[in-house]
Amino acid sequence: MTADLSKGSRVSPPAAPLSAADIDEAAKRISGVVTRSPLQFNERLSEATGANVYLKREDLQAVRSYKVRGAFNLMAQLLPEELAAGVVCSSAGNHAQGFAMACRSMRTHGRVYVPTKTPKQKRDRIRYHGREFIELIAVGSTYDLAAAAALDDVARTGATLVPPYDDVRTMAGQGTIAAELLDQLDGEPDLVIVPVGGGGCISGVTTYLAERASGTSVLGVEPAGAASMIAALAAGMPVTLDHVDQFVDGAAVARAGAMPYAALAAAGDMVALTTVDEGAVCTAMLDLYQNDGIIAEPAGALSVAALLEADIEAGSTVVCLISGGNNDVSRYNEVVERSLVHLGLKHYFLVDFPQEPGALRRFLDNVLGPGDDITLFEYVKRNNRETGEALCGVELSAATDLEGLLARMEESDIHVELLEPGSPTYRYLT
Repeated sequence: MTADLSKGSRVSPPAAPLSAADIDEAAKRISGVVTRSPLQFNERLSEATGANVYLKREDLQAVRSYKVRGAFNLMAQLLPEELAAGVVCSSAGNHAQGFAMACRSMRTHGRVYVPTKTPKQKRDRIRYHGREFIELIAVGSTYDLAAAAALDDVARTGATLVPPYDDVRTMAGQGTIAAELLDQLDGEPDLVIVPVGGGGCISGVTTYLAERASGTSVLGVEPAGAASMIAALAAGMPVTLDHVDQFVDGAAVARAGAMPYAALAAAGDMVALTTVDEGAVCTAMLDLYQNDGIIAEPAGALSVAALLEADIEAGSTVVCLISGGNNDVSRYNEVVERSLVHLGLKHYFLVDFPQEPGALRRFLDNVLGPGDDITLFEYVKRNNRETGEALCGVELSAATDLEGLLARMEESDIHVELLEPGSPTYRYLT
C-alpha cells in the first residue's frame, strides 16, 4: 500500500511550520549530547537490490534511538519557569529514554507515561537514563491512552509537555538526521527510507532535504497494522484509526501528528508513504541480526523491510534509517514465528483424526513430506467417540512444499482444515 502525498490531501495544507534553518540550529544545540551516528555501507542489501545502500545507525545512540534528538532540542529551549514546573511526556519507550536522558543532564524532574505493554527492556532503560529525576507511570494498553494520561497530568499540575512528534522543536531535532547524512555522503542520496509513527522524524528529514538537496526522494514506512499517516493523507487531515496492531510498538500510533502531517502534505511529490506487513518486519529484524550483527527493534527494521519490497533503481544511492535498537530478547520467539509465517514456511491446521488405530501414524507417514516438521501438536476437545481433532503446526523446508502437502492431505482419509492468517481462529495462535 503506497500513498503519494501530492495526491492524497483533500484540503489545502497549511505551510510547513518548520525550516532547514531551524534544523541547522537544532544540530548546534544538541551537538554536545547527541552522537553523530555512523552511516554504513551495507554490501548485503546493496547486492540484493542493485543499489548502493547505506544504513543510518540511530540504534547506536546512547539511548539506542533517534528520539533523544527531538527531546533534548525541545527541552533545551524551555524557559526556566517551564522547567521549574516539571516536565511530562508520553511514549512507547524510545522518546521516553531521550526525555529521561535530557531530564538527568538538565537536572529537571519529569514524569513519563508509557503503555502497560511497553517491553520491560524499554522501561528499565528509561529508569536507567533518568535515575532519580524520572517517575515512570504505566497506564493504558496503547500509546494513545498513555498520551491522554500525560495530557491530563499537564492540565492538572501545570507541568510542561514534551511531545514525541507533534511539536516543531521535536521535529527539528529529529530532522538533524538528514543534516548529518548529507554531510556524511560524498553526494546526495537518491532515496531516504524513514520509519513513520507519529511523523515527527519523517517531517523533519523531509523538510531538510527539500531545502538542502536537489533531487532526493523520501519514502515513509508504516506498519500495515498502524498506518495512521496514510489514513491522514486519504482523509485530508489526521484521523484516529479504529484498531492498531501493537507489535511494532515504536510506530504503533493511532493518530498521526497534525504538524508532521502538514509538513508532509506541503512537501509534494518528493515524499511517498508505504506499508509493510509485520511479518516482513520480523524477517528484516532477523536478517539484520544474523547477517549484519545489528539488533533492531521492530520499528527500527521498517526501512529495511520496505527497501526489499520497493522498486529500487539499480545504481541509485539509498539510505535506510535504522531508527532504534531497543528490542526485548523475550520477544524473539514471536519474531521468529511471524517471520516464518510471512515467508510461507509455517502453517497451522485443524486435523480431524478418525479414532482408530494407526490414524496418527498414517498422517505422519503418508501426509507429511520428508522436509516437513511438526512444531505444535495439541488435541482439542473431542466431540464424540468417533473423532479426535488436533491443532497441528507444520514448518516446511521451502515455501513451495505447501502445494504438495495440501495435495497429500486432500488424498488422505483424514479431514484437514488450513487455518488462514488473519482469520478469527488463527488469531488465537498469535
